[in-house]
Amino acid sequence: MLTSVRRRVAALRQPRASARLARALWIAWAVVVWNVIFDRVIVVAGRQYVFAAASAAAANPAAPPLNMDEWMEPAVRRGLVVATTAAGAILVVGFAATRIKN
Repeated sequence: MLTSVRRRVAALRQPRASARLARALWIAWAVVVWNVIFDRVIVVAGRQYVFAAASAAAANPAAPPLNMDEWMEPAVRRGLVVATTAAGAILVVGFAATRIKN
């Protein structure tokens, strides 16, 4: 069993296998960063909407409530752009760093 583990670890030390593992880790990191950034943008926009809706309702209780779509649709677009830009930058750096020269 110990020799099997040693063989697997030795295989990961080969340039191609280690580069493949590194690329997979860079991709995983980009996915996690994309999700965190997108979620953060949506949460902040939701909090801003709740605050604005509460302020508007307190100022004029007879007025209709604020339209949530007017707040969240721009936030979704902004979140997509910011998250995709950050994840793309991570992928570019990761793939450039793990490129193998034969």
